[in-house]
Amino acid sequence: MLLLEKIHLRLSWLSIDVVLGALAGLVFFSKLLRIELEWQVFLLLGLAVWSIYTADHLLDSRQKTEVDLSPRHLFHLKYKNSLRITLGLVLISGLSLAYYTFDLSSELVWSLILGMLISASMLLIRLAGRRMAWAKEISIALFYVLGIAWIPLLRVKVLDLSWEIFLFLGSYILLALINLLILSHLDRRQDQLGGFFSSAFLFPPIKFIELIRRLCFLSLLIGLASFILLPSFYRPFSCILIVMSLVHYLAFFNPKLSAEKVRLRTEAVFILPALLYFL
Repeated sequence: MLLLEKIHLRLSWLSIDVVLGALAGLVFFSKLLRIELEWQVFLLLGLAVWSIYTADHLLDSRQKTEVDLSPRHLFHLKYKNSLRITLGLVLISGLSLAYYTFDLSSELVWSLILGMLISASMLLIRLAGRRMAWAKEISIALFYVLGIAWIPLLRVKVLDLSWEIFLFLGSYILLALINLLILSHLDRRQDQLGGFFSSAFLFPPIKFIELIRRLCFLSLLIGLASFILLPSFYRPFSCILIVMSLVHYLAFFNPKLSAEKVRLRTEAVFILPALLYFL
């Protein structure tokens, strides 16, 4: 078990778990919107997510002493040259594959616009520092979910966009926000040492923990209500959201779990929607 946790930790440092979670999220929304996707879309999403997260970690690890950095950022500092070369190759490959897959269609244009918006948002929050700390987790959650649901949303017919779809979209964003707030709390001390800013600095720890508790309850309530009140087609999606919410709550509020185990469990649970592929 310890070996598996170490392997998972290394994969987490490389953002592989985030990539797998994003691909599982794409399965969630493609099934929810009843859109069939080609394999290239999954590969492009994986490349895009890995590039964004790796670039962000490389930027964070610059101009900091080793004492100030978390193990994740120390890893990126140590292997920065290899990661930069890999990042460049991934970006070139991704753009080439995107052009091959979408040609000069509106999907490619809108996807590039979304990518620029995400990059601009990250840069603005980074430059603003403490003044925009409140927006960091919110913007990441919003763009993360919008990014994984992007192609299914572009391809779905307008008449098929019911209010239930937006309910699940909002619920997924809420879950992503809860995950980010938990990670922000776990990294509070290390972020303070490293000079990073997040929402955790806006509240005293007790109030911040209470905020996370209430958001978990809200997520569970939405999941249960959707399971009970919505048509049977939506029940598998409701079950996924309920389980994901429970894992976040039970992991974060379990005093026997270390911070690293909480992190691994709350990040790994985002792979759960991949089960919908078999439905």
